[in-house]
Amino acid sequence: MARVQLALNVSDLDVAVDFYSKLFATEPAKRQPGYANFAIAEPPLKLVLIENPAARGGGVMGALNHLGVELSTPLEVQGAIGRLAAEGLSTEVQESTTCCFAVQDKVWVNDPDGAPWEYYTVLADASDEVALGCSTERCTPISIEVSGAPGSVASPTACC
Repeated sequence: MARVQLALNVSDLDVAVDFYSKLFATEPAKRQPGYANFAIAEPPLKLVLIENPAARGGGVMGALNHLGVELSTPLEVQGAIGRLAAEGLSTEVQESTTCCFAVQDKVWVNDPDGAPWEYYTVLADASDEVALGCSTERCTPISIEVSGAPGSVASPTACC
């Protein structure tokens, strides 16, 4: 099953969880300090909320953390890596990376305006001790240029 992911910076996680629980009639699938995600069946959506008061403001782009497509298997991530590379897009591949309280395989690309997208699969939940490295600052992808290629990619320090 594939579904789109939307990751938002929120100023108050509790208020945002309450709002989105009501909006989509579902409770979070995962809740950790400063982080919550929803696995919404209808419409098929992975909604990630990252508490980051400093990122607020600036309209929608201030709220946007990153976008993504959740895939079912690492093989599907490998397929996405091959397809994106064949299209000539610059990519940043991360295998067995731990962030946002999960171990993931993923590939990042940026759209022409710099919005970061990831294709990813969750391999396992991460323990709180392992996931502590995923701070609010690390959950904000940073754009970098790769060999001067068009469409910069998210930096290896980005997560979620």
